[in-house]
Amino acid sequence: MIDGSVARKTGTVSEFGAKLDTFADTVFIAVCMIKILPMIEMPIWIYLWIAGVAFIKLTNVFISFIILKKLASVHSVINKIAGAALFVFPLVFNLIDTTLFAAALCVITTAAAIHENYSVLHHIS
Repeated sequence: MIDGSVARKTGTVSEFGAKLDTFADTVFIAVCMIKILPMIEMPIWIYLWIAGVAFIKLTNVFISFIILKKLASVHSVINKIAGAALFVFPLVFNLIDTTLFAAALCVITTAAAIHENYSVLHHIS
């Protein structure tokens, strides 16, 4: 999660590295969802919300490809917060109220996905 920030601060950024970082983050989240979500009991509305966020994120990918002719990724503060929260979730779901944490996580990821959509539509990265 901090590899992109370190690369930018040390001046070792490359276009390939940025794309690889985005791809690696996506794979990490997908694997976590596939492996961890079946082990957690949550209300159906949480799963539907997760599906809604995934739909927004996929829509952003298609919009960026159509408008910008490339797969754009937005490295905003809200995306970093969402990534950190997603990273923490598997570590704490046995320690706290899962539904409450998942709902908070859904709020954060929804805000990040909507911000990403706005950024892509307005060509801000």
